[in-house]
Amino acid sequence: MAGKALILVENLSVPFDRRVWQECTALRDAGWSVHVICPQGTGRDTEPEIELDGVMIHRYPLRAATGGPLGYLREYGSALWHSYRLARKVGPVDVVHACNPPDLFFLLANRLKRRGAKFVFDQHDLVPELYLSRFGRGKDFLYRVVCRLERRTYRAADVVIATNESYRDVALARGGKRPDQVFVVRSAPKVERFRQLPPEESLKQGQPYLLCYLGVMGPQDGVDYALRSLAKLRDELGRTDWHAAFIGGGDTFEAMCALAEELKLTDSVEFTGRISDEDLLRYLSTADVCLAPDPLNPLNDVSTMNKILEYMAMSRPIVSFDLREARVSAGEAAVYAAANDESEFAKLIAQLLDAPEERRRMGAAGRNRVAGPLSWERSRASLLAAYEATRAKPAEPSAVPRPRGQATADVASPAGTRVAAAQQRPRPVEDEDGQVAAGIQRAYLASRHQRDEGAQSQPALGADPAQSGELPVAAPHAHSPLQVGRDGPGRAHR
Repeated sequence: MAGKALILVENLSVPFDRRVWQECTALRDAGWSVHVICPQGTGRDTEPEIELDGVMIHRYPLRAATGGPLGYLREYGSALWHSYRLARKVGPVDVVHACNPPDLFFLLANRLKRRGAKFVFDQHDLVPELYLSRFGRGKDFLYRVVCRLERRTYRAADVVIATNESYRDVALARGGKRPDQVFVVRSAPKVERFRQLPPEESLKQGQPYLLCYLGVMGPQDGVDYALRSLAKLRDELGRTDWHAAFIGGGDTFEAMCALAEELKLTDSVEFTGRISDEDLLRYLSTADVCLAPDPLNPLNDVSTMNKILEYMAMSRPIVSFDLREARVSAGEAAVYAAANDESEFAKLIAQLLDAPEERRRMGAAGRNRVAGPLSWERSRASLLAAYEATRAKPAEPSAVPRPRGQATADVASPAGTRVAAAQQRPRPVEDEDGQVAAGIQRAYLASRHQRDEGAQSQPALGADPAQSGELPVAAPHAHSPLQVGRDGPGRAHR
């Protein structure tokens, strides 16, 4: 037995949280005894305690936040208390593995560390950027509080797991972690779960084409951008030969239904709510174009969207706004509209609807990418390397003081362009597979400086044609479960 691991989750129930469940089963297969503490679900994952496929899951009742920041304080306080209570029941562990948000589990981790446990921080979201993007309150007192909590979490962590290279860069620069303490584990879907079914014409509601959105419907997820784009597709381009299905739920579900009615889209758009995996496969197998309307904001630009990877696993072509990590993930499987430009988003939908061969080519490129460079098997190796690093002898402290600055946040102007500071950020550096491969972690880090120097004279390793500007249909722009959602946040990852 490799050891005993305790995984703490507040954002979703398990196994509904597909990323966490894949981590659980990977650790189990590697010989770890795995316990999970998480909230109870609604309609599923309701048992207070269950052993599932060799993983012991302990769940607690949790009321979702309402009423702004005070509501989140009540939610997170309740989650922390129940996690502490159930952790005492689990008993001593070798590793405590905390998934954010919130950045509060360091309080429990520090208690367990005093009993010999190591702390693995699995950073699903950059909470300071999430705060700026979700609440629009600016860098106020609560923003400074979440920055401080993030710093405390980084300081307590023995190892950090990042979902992509952008998050890894934050852990190094803002979190002050050493390179050998940070591992990239992408939220890659298991492609065997995404099987093609015969298309069902009835899902198109009598139209030639079906458009699909899959994901959480929260303030930062861009469903409103998608709806306004569809209204422009109808009004500005005269296209009414489509039906759109919006799959998923979230905080703004009712508001989005109301917006569709306001835009007079109710005859062309349906909101399914959350549906079964089998029904999801039916919709995605029938879809002609899939939508990733996440707008440019401080969080979305550097976050990996699960919906994009799941579209790719189903060989669907994608229309996305031009976000840094969207390009890293999708490559040639997507076309990219200028950030937050709804008219261009509509034009790209129309162009793809008229290009069936291009749609097939993009779909095949996405499927190959998820099955190869971005596959879960590669991330699994990195996860196990991160756990192995908890057993390594600590390195000598660095002479460089730990950074204590607040989070940097790229904000979008009303026109959707980035501020100058955003244009000065270093681009993420990746290996040829689009992530840090576990087996060559240290060799990668040692050679990073040399590769950065060579990047000025040759393309970056693993660079996609999409990242070099060779895009299908659309040219690049200067500004630059079956889980629904992203690697975080809110009610259900985006």
